[in-house]
Amino acid sequence: MALLDPDALGFDPARLARIDALLADRYIAPGRLRGAQLLISRDGQVAHRASLGTMREDGRPMADDTLFRIASMTKPVTSVAFMMLVEEGLVALDDPVHRLVPELKDVGVYNGGGGDAPFLTRATDAPMRMIDLLRHTSGLTYGFQNRSNIDAAYRAAGIEEWRGGHDLDSFAAVLGRLPLEFSPGAAWNYSVSTDILGLVVERVSGLKLDAFFQSRVFDPLGMADSFFQVPDDKAHRLADCYAMHPKKGMVLFDSGEKSLWRTPAKLLSGGGGLVSSTADYHRFCRMLLNGGVLDGARLLSPKTVQLMTINHLPGGGDLSSLSKSLFSEAANAGAGFGLGFAVNIDVSPSISTWRAPCCPAPSANIIGAACSPPPSSSTRWSASSCCS
Repeated sequence: MALLDPDALGFDPARLARIDALLADRYIAPGRLRGAQLLISRDGQVAHRASLGTMREDGRPMADDTLFRIASMTKPVTSVAFMMLVEEGLVALDDPVHRLVPELKDVGVYNGGGGDAPFLTRATDAPMRMIDLLRHTSGLTYGFQNRSNIDAAYRAAGIEEWRGGHDLDSFAAVLGRLPLEFSPGAAWNYSVSTDILGLVVERVSGLKLDAFFQSRVFDPLGMADSFFQVPDDKAHRLADCYAMHPKKGMVLFDSGEKSLWRTPAKLLSGGGGLVSSTADYHRFCRMLLNGGVLDGARLLSPKTVQLMTINHLPGGGDLSSLSKSLFSEAANAGAGFGLGFAVNIDVSPSISTWRAPCCPAPSANIIGAACSPPPSSSTRWSASSCCS
């Protein structure tokens, strides 16, 4: 990947260097991160790239071609795949989810119980629709949130054990036996919605999710380093992954050399299962920034990308007002959610808010991406060397 003169692209090299220094001094030196990688581009041209710290326990330095478990940055890929099928007229945003996932047809809303007591439910006020999966208003949740009796039931059922016993079909069947946090469309909750969306992609297209991604997204975009299972000849490039232990601090969770991501995935997680590189994900972001096309390969129309990147939260609300758990903090005021990713609806109150870690800025044609094999306090996130 060629590196151009930052000045020619409108960047001050000295100011870009401050980002490297901040990561090195505040995160890597004190041990908050073992390594990090940064890429900044404008108009598709790379102005700045830095690989800092280490990628393996043996002290191997972070390399420009390091592979990362990109966790929830899988979600935009799955969302794009779904919207490609929408453009083909095979599925619609307002379709009820149970049309393609009948396992969820009779799911109800939590109305009591949990733990040793059976769940009590009430009927949903409205059916769960495909748009609810894209914008996380489905009523589904994540067990790692450790907040509700439903979260606990997810953990007990092993729903988020991506290298466990479930495939997408049995995953949906288990979800169909557990209540929703709220009626679809009534609130926002970060959840396994995008994993169900991946199942929808499979059932509509007739292809397994990995095959759809490869033939319809990765091959056309030239993303040769993106996959659910790391090939043996690329395993040496996979970073180690860490978790935070309450007593021991940062501990190795998944070795790059012996990683679970080198084994076949039974459950192809459209919400968090991919491995990729900074360079590959940069190409994906460029496609979005270009209105759905890259180097002559068109995945989506400009109008569809425009539709995906506007706020679709009910009533035009933001995360701080609609979230039931994660991302309900005041810092997320002004942050909405589109069809697959968070969006800015009011920059002023949301300057420090969480966003999709690989961030296209359409008005300036800028993409910023940062990746690290981070520590985590939760099982879900500790299983991922994610972009953040």
